[in-house]
Amino acid sequence: MLAYIIRRCLYAIPIIIGVNLITFLLFFVWSSPDNMARTILGEKNITQEDIDNWKRDHGYHLPLFMNFRESGLAVFTQTIFFQKSVGLMFFNFGRSDRNNIDISREIRRRIWPSLAIAIPTFIIALLVDITFAMLVAYYRATYVDFWGVVVCVTMMSISMLFYIIGGQWLFGKMLRLFPISGYDTGTNMFKFVILPVVIGVIGGVGMAVRFYRTIFLEEVNKDYVRTARAKGLGEGKVLFKHALKNAMIPILTNVVMTIPFLVMGSLLMENFFAIPGLGSFTIDAIYAQDFAIVRCMVYIGAILYIVGLLLTDISYTLVDPRIRLE
Repeated sequence: MLAYIIRRCLYAIPIIIGVNLITFLLFFVWSSPDNMARTILGEKNITQEDIDNWKRDHGYHLPLFMNFRESGLAVFTQTIFFQKSVGLMFFNFGRSDRNNIDISREIRRRIWPSLAIAIPTFIIALLVDITFAMLVAYYRATYVDFWGVVVCVTMMSISMLFYIIGGQWLFGKMLRLFPISGYDTGTNMFKFVILPVVIGVIGGVGMAVRFYRTIFLEEVNKDYVRTARAKGLGEGKVLFKHALKNAMIPILTNVVMTIPFLVMGSLLMENFFAIPGLGSFTIDAIYAQDFAIVRCMVYIGAILYIVGLLLTDISYTLVDPRIRLE
């Protein structure tokens, strides 16, 4: 198993290097540092000297890949690629383009509000979705199954914005049960977190229940389930003990791939609820056209996706020994 994990981790190295290179090309070749300077400084009443000064202050005045004005290793180190892109490989994010804040420190500060919402939403949604999916599968081909599918399709058809705005209006403005927006630390955090968590769970129920229901229905029609029924096992025991265990691979694929994105936060949720997490951090950087922050968040998102793939492969070995043997 250790060899399997090491092999999977080694596969990720060239992918990470490729993601880093593509990110660099998008932000420094497709959009030149001169265009960044004009965007930050404004198009009006700026001179080439202003642009050159801004590029020098932020390290964008260097050549892209090779600096032939230097000698030795400085030919490669005194370049934009080495100073701005290679540092990302070691999570050295540098400073923002607009207000010169330390991006790494800001990420460490903002990750906790994102996790305070994402982790409860993830755990509660997983329990609710699997429970309802198994319930619908248990009563398959009945009115419970039919109306369950109708409700799920209806909920899938509604935009997440409707749940957010509707939840704020109903629970925040009309019933005054929770604050509409904001965030606090300590015990006061809970009153700001409950409403986003509830909305996050409700907003994802439709799609998740339909997905898990399909998995369970596929399992209950297999030969080993028919054999279990023939031996006299009840339908509930067959579904909850045998079918659930054998449906773990597609469930793990969906669950484990979601875990890395918990760190990034929800862009819509944090933006509408004014929660100072990584999601709002990314949105604010896009609005402000702070390329350094956007570049870092794009790279982090790609790394987290790769981590999710690795976790998915490793989790397979825990539920299916045949993968470990292969």
